[in-house]
Amino acid sequence: MNFHLYSAEGQIDLPAPSINPSLNDPRLYQPSKGLQDAVNVALALSQPLLVTGEPGTGKTQLAWHLAHRFRLGEPIVFNAQTNSTASDLFYKYDALGHFQYSHNQKEALSAMEIEERFIHYQALGEAIRSEKRRVVLIDEVDKAPRDLPNDVLAAIERLEFRVPEIGKTFKAVQEHRPVIVLTSNSEKNLPDAFLRRVVYYHIPFPDAKALLEILSKKVNGYDADALNALVAHFEDIRASKQLRKNPATAELIFWATLLHQTGFDPKVLDGKLSAEDRSTLLMSYSVLAKTKDDLNALQKMI
Repeated sequence: MNFHLYSAEGQIDLPAPSINPSLNDPRLYQPSKGLQDAVNVALALSQPLLVTGEPGTGKTQLAWHLAHRFRLGEPIVFNAQTNSTASDLFYKYDALGHFQYSHNQKEALSAMEIEERFIHYQALGEAIRSEKRRVVLIDEVDKAPRDLPNDVLAAIERLEFRVPEIGKTFKAVQEHRPVIVLTSNSEKNLPDAFLRRVVYYHIPFPDAKALLEILSKKVNGYDADALNALVAHFEDIRASKQLRKNPATAELIFWATLLHQTGFDPKVLDGKLSAEDRSTLLMSYSVLAKTKDDLNALQKMI
């Protein structure tokens, strides 16, 4: 791959994107023993699993890994928002679209036609309707209004919801109970009643050995010495306390992938950098830093 595609002058054809297929491969997910135990407890008790941890430590990817491991198809995802309501977990009704259609048409729609045109089933609703077991990911549940987590659990216990707009009730049998994974970035405290009814696990940040194992599976082309050098430099960055937002595992994987595409040799990190190596490293820090101050701090480190 020609890394330096873009410049201020000239025109060229943009080639097809080069994507590392290992980045989001659920088969390569590396759950710790503690996380495996938490999953087994949640499955044994048929309870939702609440997972916390730094952004980029694999909370969301866990759902994709479980769906693959148990052959349950792709997970159904609900991204919690500050204005999410309990009904949003099941379906959304396009009331405005229905009103506009009815206003312009003389003939009324049947319940089936209303469902087809204006009812859009969401994560839990789709799982209950599917008549088979599915993995449902409720992502960043801490962003939702405070009552929503309790509403989630009540809905999961009943495995039933009604769509009054079409006069239908859907109910799943216990054998089709979905596997529920909830994630939280701990931006705000969750209700005690909710916490008492879930299985909880906090994903700790991986140590150097775990990071090396993750990189060895996710980044192709670097040998063990090169990966060790990358992990050591990455850990130095995190340990420096210079950044307001430390990079996480996801950033490490993308950073290593980028450096490999540029032809950078990580082993030079242990010695004196050439002008070219320093320039490449400075450029690559835009993957690790997420604010102007953090980017400036990283650049000063070398």
